[in-house]
Amino acid sequence: MDEQARYQEAKKRAEEIRGFYHHLVSYIVVNTILVIMNLVWTPEYLWFIWTTLGWGVGIIFHAVSVYGNLWGKAWEERKIREIMDKDKRF
Repeated sequence: MDEQARYQEAKKRAEEIRGFYHHLVSYIVVNTILVIMNLVWTPEYLWFIWTTLGWGVGIIFHAVSVYGNLWGKAWEERKIREIMDKDKRF
């Protein structure tokens, strides 16, 4: 792969990660506002839970699409290598 193609791939990856973090920050800010509004105006029913959970599922799917399954086969292989390397040291 030439340098230009590698640069384009790295740029695309950086944009995906930045997009995820923008999504995460907006989730935190908006849901904080919703919690405050809910507790101030209608504390008898905690409706903010539904928006937080629903949007949270979207955040999880977005994270998996950007970072992959954190506990998938690749993670398992890295962990096995890490454990084997530790055993070599002793």
